Amino acid sequence: MALAVEELACVDALSEETSRIAEMVSRSVVLIRARQSGTGSGVVWNDGGIVVTNHHVVRGDKASVILRDGSQLAARVVLRAPGLDLAALQVEGSFQDQLIPATIGDSTRLRVGELIVAVGNPMGARNAVPLALVSAAGSHRPPRPGEPILASITLRPGNSGGALADVQGRVVGIPHMIIGPGLALAVPSRAVEWMLYDGRDFSLVRPRWTAWDIDLI
Repeated sequence: MALAVEELACVDALSEETSRIAEMVSRSVVLIRARQSGTGSGVVWNDGGIVVTNHHVVRGDKASVILRDGSQLAARVVLRAPGLDLAALQVEGSFQDQLIPATIGDSTRLRVGELIVAVGNPMGARNAVPLALVSAAGSHRPPRPGEPILASITLRPGNSGGALADVQGRVVGIPHMIIGPGLALAVPSRAVEWMLYDGRDFSLVRPRWTAWDIDLI
């Protein structure tokens, strides 16, 4: 009986901590609506109004960023890395009091078996939060730009461009495709940082997953 009580206490503690992480990350996850490609998710990456999402989520030059309270902000695409399925949006107008930047983690520190959460907007459900485990995080150290994070998780259309976060609430990846039942890929946060701040040309990068049987989400 004592063991069962201890196990329940551990489950309650895990549940409470997961809820805290979900709330923390959800504040920085937005809904992206683009005329050419429907809806997806995005992550407020910094305090300059940059929102990171997937290239396939925003096919055109402009999109709408929809916040948790339903308010809508106009944004334009300022950077793309199609080979990594990444795009960066710049929110236009006044946004300082509306956008909450995410805490960005270092994807190169991820370990196989580590608990992570995904926050996105699957099938129209705002800020859904499934739990996941890291199945693989690249064979090189540090991982190369085209090496994805493989997560044991079930994702749905609309999760694309959302946040993959560690147990500290730090965003470590951007989910973007499924490769089988209960398996999905995410672009590592380090690749996003390279795209935004290092000025590297990713136009010719061919991701390793292009030969896999995949479905964009």
